[in-house]
Amino acid sequence: MPYTTQLIERGTSHSFIAEAKPPTVTMPRIKALTTGSIPGFIDVIMNLNSPALLEDNLIWQAKTAGKRIIFYGDDTWVRLFPKHFAEHDGTTSFFVSDYTEVDDNVTRHLDNVLKREDWDLLILHYLGLDHIGHLSGPNSRLVGPKLSEMDNIIKKIHTSLLSKEGEVALPRLLVICGDHGMSETGSHGGSSEGEVHTPLLFVSSAFDRRNGPQKPAELVQQTDLAVTLAIGLGLPISRNSVGKLLLPVVQQKTMREQLRYLHLNGFQLSQLLQGNTPAYEKDHGFEQFKMAEKSHGSWIKLYLEGNTSEVLMNLGKKVLKQYLEAIKTLSSSLSKQVAQYDLYSMVVGTVIVLEVLVLLLLSISKALSPRAEFEVPLSLPLCSLLFYLLCLLLCAVHVVLCTSTESLCYFCSISWPSAVGVIMLVSGLLCVILSALEKRCLPPKLLVKNPAASASSWSELDVLILAGTVGHVTSLGASSFIEEEHQTWYFLISTLCLALCQNICRHYFLAKEHDLQLPSAARPSPAEVRGTSSRSKSDMDFSQDDLRRATAPQSENISGSEKWMGLATPWVILICCRLLRSLNQTGVQWAHRPDLGHWLTSSEHKAELSLLASVSLVLIFILVQRKCSLVSKIAMALGLLGVYSYRAAIGNVIFPWQHDSKDISKGIIEARFVYVFVLGIVFTGTKDLLKSQVLSADSKVKFIGLWEIYSGLVLLAALLLRPHNLPVLVFCLLIQAMMTKYVWKPLEFDAAQVTIMHYWFGQAFFFFQGNSNGIASVDVAAGFVGLDNYVEIPAIFLTGFATYSGPLLWAIHLLCYLSSEVSRNPAAIGHGCFCYALLRSIPVVTYIILVTGLRYHLFIWSVFSPKLLYEGVHVFITAAVCMFFTAMDQNHLRKGPV
Repeated sequence: MPYTTQLIERGTSHSFIAEAKPPTVTMPRIKALTTGSIPGFIDVIMNLNSPALLEDNLIWQAKTAGKRIIFYGDDTWVRLFPKHFAEHDGTTSFFVSDYTEVDDNVTRHLDNVLKREDWDLLILHYLGLDHIGHLSGPNSRLVGPKLSEMDNIIKKIHTSLLSKEGEVALPRLLVICGDHGMSETGSHGGSSEGEVHTPLLFVSSAFDRRNGPQKPAELVQQTDLAVTLAIGLGLPISRNSVGKLLLPVVQQKTMREQLRYLHLNGFQLSQLLQGNTPAYEKDHGFEQFKMAEKSHGSWIKLYLEGNTSEVLMNLGKKVLKQYLEAIKTLSSSLSKQVAQYDLYSMVVGTVIVLEVLVLLLLSISKALSPRAEFEVPLSLPLCSLLFYLLCLLLCAVHVVLCTSTESLCYFCSISWPSAVGVIMLVSGLLCVILSALEKRCLPPKLLVKNPAASASSWSELDVLILAGTVGHVTSLGASSFIEEEHQTWYFLISTLCLALCQNICRHYFLAKEHDLQLPSAARPSPAEVRGTSSRSKSDMDFSQDDLRRATAPQSENISGSEKWMGLATPWVILICCRLLRSLNQTGVQWAHRPDLGHWLTSSEHKAELSLLASVSLVLIFILVQRKCSLVSKIAMALGLLGVYSYRAAIGNVIFPWQHDSKDISKGIIEARFVYVFVLGIVFTGTKDLLKSQVLSADSKVKFIGLWEIYSGLVLLAALLLRPHNLPVLVFCLLIQAMMTKYVWKPLEFDAAQVTIMHYWFGQAFFFFQGNSNGIASVDVAAGFVGLDNYVEIPAIFLTGFATYSGPLLWAIHLLCYLSSEVSRNPAAIGHGCFCYALLRSIPVVTYIILVTGLRYHLFIWSVFSPKLLYEGVHVFITAAVCMFFTAMDQNHLRKGPV
């Protein structure tokens, strides 16, 4: 940007580096720029459909003062300020595949509006550069031309303003800034240096021209812009602003005016401090401000006396320094205090999720029993006197809190029927928990009769799984472990592979044939099975054939090569995981280091990326097509060919006969071509599932239907993932195939153990994709594959699926595997569903409690809040998966006892 660089180095300008607070997404950053306050993290969700901004802000103050404001660009501004602009033309900000029309729609107004004199403020919000980052990253060849385009627009605006300097009484001001930066992957939302640091440039003929060597740009806060513009425009400072006046912008003013501006800034901050801190008089910043006010009074007294000596000048500089120190302290203090938490609503939500977790824990013995019972006894607890007393007590507490609280509370703002419903839910869950505890504690004789309880024994693998789960949950209390959570999962699956290697070696090579035992911890002994003969046949864990199979040597039917393949499987998985770790650097501490993904996505290595993508797509077909029907195999092959064509159309990869200079398109036709085959494969699988559920109870038909649905989701993931991430999908399928053939089936692991292994690998593959616990790792471009405009529901679905494709594919594969095990264990799907829900509930509930307690932590917004958002979305996806599990277990439920 040569013209902009010239303005910075030799023009009449002041340049800064503005630091934005996370979350670095558009709507919260616009709020910070216009209000001077620090938005909450809930604004990440509100960013999708921004409501009108009711908080005191610069735009409202300007409109109230009678200034005419014109806006062109991101329609988030139009939604935030719906009736503030005299003229506006908004463009959709979420359609990231468009990086030309969104900017052309702004630029086309420039020639006309710059000639006019009927406006006071002109706001232009360009989106093209941001969309290019989302689409192809900061190293894309599209970035250079876009920066040149922006430089020409700045030149046009600045030249036009200079040409009118003699026609207006006051000089014009041009402000150039960014709402957020860009990470190394082209996204934003997190707290990395590239995301939070943005340029801030003031250009005006009122400033002195720069001479001498270029000084490094001063680091300021993004919230400082609102204060500086308010003072420059002669408007009141926004009530909740925590920003500081940028003194270099007004340094050409007289000492009296500078001190007055600083006093206005300090007075507004001290008023905000009084409203947020009871003991504000003891605050160091407040004391500094009062001292500066006294010195300012002395300076005014000398000034009014007509004193023009050096004493007046020195005293003025002293007062200036005192004001700056006081304002800096006040701003820093307020930035930590302005966050107001709705503690009442937080406690209510925490109590509900905690009650659900306790209920799940109390139901473990029945849910993992051979009959997989998970029944919640509602009739007795909900008709008890305790339930009604709790409802009355909580209603009374609700009334007292909502009538005495001074701050806005969400739970108090909802309608009374809704509030009573929540109170009844809390009371009912508590009564159900007490009823379940009573049944477990009072009649101890019943506990002895439970074969699952009496036969339980802990294997080494069970101890590892428990220790890993507890260790991961415990690590959530430390910000560093949250930032580098991928390291925890990499360690856990590596340790799991070593434990599996020990189990396989002992099972195949070390144990004597008559001592061979299965690793299932919940399998009953022959005596225990015989002891249940008096019970009904439906209550028995295993039939006589199952018993003979359980006690027979397992190595008789397994060849020597399969034994060695089983032993090699954990080591192959370890090698695969090590390669995947080198593909994408994630987290915070080492995210800046070069990785294989960065090397592949650079423009110089497009041929290597093309070769890798083509080989990966071929391997995906080989690994998936094994259990598909002929029609699905053909659809899968054509769909994978369409995936490569789509990536070639948008310029990620090339065909051997294609020149690199080919024009880049949006690939809409190619992507929709793939969607047709995805829907066709999923429809075929759904048809088989309905057939197995309604017309027949054939488990083979159900397995084929599930596998075809799984294959369709694999094809969708191949389309949405970046081309350098296709090996992640290949290794995912390879590990699943090897574990199924050489570990889970031969060693006959029980459903609970297989579920936990699937969950662990799903979590690890979430990070293998390059994801992290920061918002910036979300690939927004995936939500617009095949779309020619912004459609909210498909965009959200595609973005969510691309982000959680690792955990989702492992969860659906788990269902496929458990459905194939129904003949051996009829309750396998029920056990898997319960374990999957429990595994997700334990860390979520613990984390909610931790975040509530750590709400004033230094890293609450940059570390803990993004992780909480990820956990919330993951819970929603887990609920959908568990509903699918339950639907697939319908036949078993119908056969259950009455």
